[in-house]
Amino acid sequence: MIDLQQELERCQQEADRYRLLAEQSTDLISRHTATSEWIFIDVNPAIEPLLGYRAEEIIGTSGYALFHPEDADNLKNRTDSVRYRDGLYTNVYRYRHKQGHYIWFETTSRTIRDDKGIPVEVICVSRDVTERERALQATRRLAKVVEASSDMILFCQHNNLVLTYLNESAQRTLNNASSSPKRRLPNLFNETQFMEAVIPALNLAAKQGYWHGAISMELDDESERVAELREVIAHRDRNNRHNVDYYTLIGRDVTVRKLAEQQYKRHQNEMAHMSRLLSVGEMATELAHEINQPLATILNYSNGTLRQIEEQQIKEISQTRRALELISKQAHRAAEIIRRIRRFVQRTEIQYAPFDINDCCQEVVTFLNQDARDQQISFQFDLDPASPFAYGDRVQVEQVLLNLLKNSIEAYASHSCSSPSIQIKTFTEGQQVIVSVKDQAGGIKPDIMTQLFEPFMTSKSNGLGMGLSISRSLIESHGGQLWAESDGHKQSCFYFKLPLRNDT
Repeated sequence: MIDLQQELERCQQEADRYRLLAEQSTDLISRHTATSEWIFIDVNPAIEPLLGYRAEEIIGTSGYALFHPEDADNLKNRTDSVRYRDGLYTNVYRYRHKQGHYIWFETTSRTIRDDKGIPVEVICVSRDVTERERALQATRRLAKVVEASSDMILFCQHNNLVLTYLNESAQRTLNNASSSPKRRLPNLFNETQFMEAVIPALNLAAKQGYWHGAISMELDDESERVAELREVIAHRDRNNRHNVDYYTLIGRDVTVRKLAEQQYKRHQNEMAHMSRLLSVGEMATELAHEINQPLATILNYSNGTLRQIEEQQIKEISQTRRALELISKQAHRAAEIIRRIRRFVQRTEIQYAPFDINDCCQEVVTFLNQDARDQQISFQFDLDPASPFAYGDRVQVEQVLLNLLKNSIEAYASHSCSSPSIQIKTFTEGQQVIVSVKDQAGGIKPDIMTQLFEPFMTSKSNGLGMGLSISRSLIESHGGQLWAESDGHKQSCFYFKLPLRNDT
């Protein structure tokens, strides 16, 4: 009898301890009827800070009625928010607060059954996971944005550079480059690019948190796409903020842009070619005269020699040597003029190479010598004695220089000057060579100066106004710059700069 009394006291003490634990718990502990209404039988005091109800208010009421309509049948339908393990159900759902708003609950429940297996009641332990769910929802929204982004987004581990995630855009653009055997960052670049560009980008991101730039990716040979790595973001290890956990890589498919650039270059090349043809057409009379001079000399020496032969004045073959040498020299002169014209007007692909800028200036002047002589204009050279080599397409640079010289010659046609001249100067500045064309033909008015390089801007009655616009685009495509300076009433000077020879 004493043992039974002691056992009852021990059981009571244990029950009191469990009740104390339940009453002190910040989780909501509740008992419900095993019916569809899920009536509250008992709750601990945590219900008031969590749901706003006092225990006496909620006991006897329907727990089912407080579910959000979209979550009320989670358990019945076994939705994705419900998990089952060892007789326990865990459900994540929205539950209505006394004030009318909803909070997110995560509830673990067990059904208590009698000896016959009939459900008697349900015991639940619930906690507020609103902040967690909001964070998860934000993550899901962000994931949808990442997945829908037109930019390529990749996650890359820091230690082994394995790609752990590629969004849809990255998978579509990289195609086979993202397959399992090649799912490592180094496989998206050639070896030189990876070592000289990607590794420094990762190191900078690890140090500063991010990197911005543009590094071309190497796609499969059969791929017609062009892609670039644009940004690297380093994410720190939570346990050690000095270590990088992983990188987010942001790339871009630039196929459309590259195609547009190629098309623009083709159009630019076509426009430049048309401009050269127009320039030669405008100089046709002067060029014909330039060619006619050596041809006339050849004709004179040929006729004189034939006449001497007919009159038997030539006794030995050696007497014709001088005439033949002069004929050969003039023939070479005419051939050289034709060669320059053909090279200037032929349609060719852009060819970047080093060339002597001084030689380029002197050759262009030969095109305009006759036109300049007709107007008694002289050319004055102030060329860099070091003979610097520029880097670019020589034909296009000659086209720009020809256009500037022609403009100066035409400017003198409407401006009287006692001794008209055009100064051509070359000099270097840093890693660039600069060419200037200066005249004293009245300068450029300020209102024209502001529109000088715009397409179709011209002060000529028969001009198209495309020369300077095309010239600027050609120089800028070389990584250079074309500009003008003028005092507005006496002199003007055009400058353009180009990169010096690339020895690397």
